[in-house]
Amino acid sequence: MRTARAGVPGSVSESAHRVIEAVWRIESARLIASLARIVRDVGIAEDLAQDALVAALEQWPAQGVPDRPGAWLMAAARNRAIDHLRRVQMRSRKEGAVGAEMESRRPEPEQVSDAALDDPVGDDLLALAFTSCHPALSLEARVALTLRLLGGLTTAEVARAFVVPEPTIAQRIVRAKRTLTDARADFVVPRGAELAARLPAVLEVVYLIFNEGYSATAGDDWMRPALCEDALRLGRVLAGLMPHEPEVLGLVALMELHASRTSARVDAGGEPVLLLEQDRTLWHPLLVRRGLEALAHAEALASSRGPYALQAAIAACHARAHVASETDWERIVVLYGELAQVMPSPIVDLNRAVAVGMAYGPAAALEQVDALVARGRLAGYHLLPAVRGDLLGKLGRLDEARAEFERAAALTQNTRERTLLLARAADCAAGRKPAR
Repeated sequence: MRTARAGVPGSVSESAHRVIEAVWRIESARLIASLARIVRDVGIAEDLAQDALVAALEQWPAQGVPDRPGAWLMAAARNRAIDHLRRVQMRSRKEGAVGAEMESRRPEPEQVSDAALDDPVGDDLLALAFTSCHPALSLEARVALTLRLLGGLTTAEVARAFVVPEPTIAQRIVRAKRTLTDARADFVVPRGAELAARLPAVLEVVYLIFNEGYSATAGDDWMRPALCEDALRLGRVLAGLMPHEPEVLGLVALMELHASRTSARVDAGGEPVLLLEQDRTLWHPLLVRRGLEALAHAEALASSRGPYALQAAIAACHARAHVASETDWERIVVLYGELAQVMPSPIVDLNRAVAVGMAYGPAAALEQVDALVARGRLAGYHLLPAVRGDLLGKLGRLDEARAEFERAAALTQNTRERTLLLARAADCAAGRKPAR
């Protein structure tokens, strides 16, 4: 952000800037969504919102933070949208009645009424979500643009979250906005069959953001909790705007239940703690309750469960077990079987094999894992040798288990996970079988 103007006391400037940062993080998505409805272009909408932010940075330190900072920003941004449209109209020689009418509606920042702010912002936010996840964009572009426009993250924050150079993310976002403009993407909420067809892309982006925060694919951290919080916030917004969509609720339930474990997933030194070894008294009871409630609501809305609701049901089996030994692994095996039907994936098959091992013993599970190895479907996926090493260790085949853990360590890009896997390999080399 820009520094305060000369002559403004440092303490006042710093205080105002902290307020501006907080207000921007809360209001930016709403601002951009409302502006995009007016100008029909998310790139221009973001530029106009940024202009309003600059105005706040220039005025608030000297004049004081307004009583209703969100309303001030909205009014300033809308005035800039009006100016933009007037310039466009002048260039196209279509001045006159429309421009005069818009000018007459120009509000002063402190004179925006509650009614003026009560535009269909819910539809605007939904439209922004669907536009950010437009099918013309690559998955990487959708993720970056969603975090930028809906999550309120800076380009630098997005880059840090995914351990990608900032210029790469900046170029990705610029190209994404240009692609949307070139594609003449409509800033609307899809309806009917189109909604059903495009909703999974929106949910996938939120899911990927959460997963990257929950289990970082690269870098020195096992988790990035701030990214989980961003995804949860986006999911909750979607659930509030689409309260009758079972898969939206299923995704929120899944994220709430997984997020409840955050405090138990690392030890005091930041090292990973695996699910069966976690202190479940550290699981957040409010998040557990919210997750179970969202799951119940999702299940009540649909006769059959989709992939997110099924994954949430699996997470619920863990959440309902006060200690690991109470986990209903047989139920989890059944749920993974259902999930494999609606979302066929070798990763689902691998997770089901883990559940089979817990329910029916490592030999039965190893047979399924070896079938996956034979098919070559997960070559290069570090969790395949990690799971195989665990099963071999439980069967007393420690030399083979050690080799698998070392192979898994070589494949992962996460430093913390590599340390954990090498420690398990060392246990096998020392003749110690896995505890569970």
